[in-house]
Amino acid sequence: MTDKYAPRPGETVLDAEVAPDAHVQFIGVIRTPFKTRDDCPRQGRFDGPECRIEVEARFVPALQGLEPGKRLEILYWLHQSRRDLLTQSPKSDGKTRGTFALRSPVRPNPIGTSLVELVAVDGAVLTVRGLDCLDGTPLLDIKPDRCGYSVQAPDK
Repeated sequence: MTDKYAPRPGETVLDAEVAPDAHVQFIGVIRTPFKTRDDCPRQGRFDGPECRIEVEARFVPALQGLEPGKRLEILYWLHQSRRDLLTQSPKSDGKTRGTFALRSPVRPNPIGTSLVELVAVDGAVLTVRGLDCLDGTPLLDIKPDRCGYSVQAPDK
């Protein structure tokens, strides 16, 4: 059986050991219906499924001021992503480009970001729409949206 995430023709792999993770602390976990990378949408959508962001109890005071209907930027650690590809050939077009020219989850520091709509706040749990990450993804940060416009990627 072949590894469907193995490098594609034209892709370049980093010829060095991947450095250890940065010293960041996860502040919670994200719960989505997406169990595999193939389940994940290319980019989250505001009409997508409701997902839960479970914030650790010690960070609940930091949720003060969040209001349903507002948009948030969610940053998360793409814990199941490869970290060694320097160039990639997205299967949508097959053209090889540098990792930093793509929004692929495969990157040296696998930090993901999604713009979401806050549906509800219930204690340590935020219900949102617009996520595109795997169930169980570690949460790095929550920030208010910096602008009301964000380009949407086409469906897979």
